[in-house]
Amino acid sequence: MSFKERVRKIKEDAEKFALLTREDLENYRIKFLVKKSEMMELFNIIKDIAPEDRKETGRLLNEVKKAIEEKYKSQHEVFNHKPQDKKNSQDLTLPPFYANKGSRHPIAIIKNKIIEIFSKIGFIIEEGPEIEDDWHNFSALNFPDNHPARDMQDTFFINMEDQLALRTHTSSVQIRTMQSQQPPIRILAPGRVYRNEAVSARANCFFHQIEGLYIDEKVSFADLKQTLFYFVKEMYGDDIEVRFRPSYFPFTEPSAEMDINCTICRGKGCNVCKHTGWLEILGCGMVHPNVLKNCGIDPERYSGFAFGMGIERQSMLLNGVNDLRTFFENDTRFLRQF
Repeated sequence: MSFKERVRKIKEDAEKFALLTREDLENYRIKFLVKKSEMMELFNIIKDIAPEDRKETGRLLNEVKKAIEEKYKSQHEVFNHKPQDKKNSQDLTLPPFYANKGSRHPIAIIKNKIIEIFSKIGFIIEEGPEIEDDWHNFSALNFPDNHPARDMQDTFFINMEDQLALRTHTSSVQIRTMQSQQPPIRILAPGRVYRNEAVSARANCFFHQIEGLYIDEKVSFADLKQTLFYFVKEMYGDDIEVRFRPSYFPFTEPSAEMDINCTICRGKGCNVCKHTGWLEILGCGMVHPNVLKNCGIDPERYSGFAFGMGIERQSMLLNGVNDLRTFFENDTRFLRQF
């Protein structure tokens, strides 16, 4: 009798074996499940089967063993079942309790969508600590001591002596990446950031940001614009209107801000766009040569661009939410919509 025939014979015998009493159950265990049973012996000799047949034969033997064990377990539970105390038994006439299904937070949904868009053109994810030192959060990004640009970042300091603070942007992740990797670099840095700002419909003291960085030879501002045009079309559709405005950031030169027509009021004016019909969605620019030098990258050979955006802002525009604070109130009626 071949190996497979022996396995099938064991399967047939186990299926026909009646388990009517506890004694039957014990005999079933001894016949099929103890170490010296025929089925267990087959596991010891399966190594002698030809390699090309071993995989299929092993799968068949495992399936039979699992079926035998499940039959034993189910009947064992029947014989050992203890009837409940009638005083404590459940009332089966009560209507069933339906648990509410969870859903992804709208911030997580938009973050994943942004990552998916940029991953199609080669960007990968990098992460860093939320508590940063002055070098990674400011100095390496071309913020000299006493530079007025530091006032743009209202910082939560944890230890003034060691200059440790909650990061004000995920640009610190870009610095850590440039210090540890050589170009070409093409990354996204998502994460939570903190700024000491007044809470309003447009701002909060903490929010989620995602920044992008691309460093390579001969990278130009045209590359930056085409990358962001691609992102906006993928995110908001082909009919969205876009404009670039000159801006200032210490770590980029030249710098710009990118606006789209407000999707909440359709350009008519509302409290979110401050009745201008336009809403800034991200800042961007060419990486400053000083930043490259600070990270050990030769600015004569390499250039690059960076951009950063608030994830809450993107979610507000896409979902028609006119108050940023709604995302953090944990109102299930609001979150359930997503």
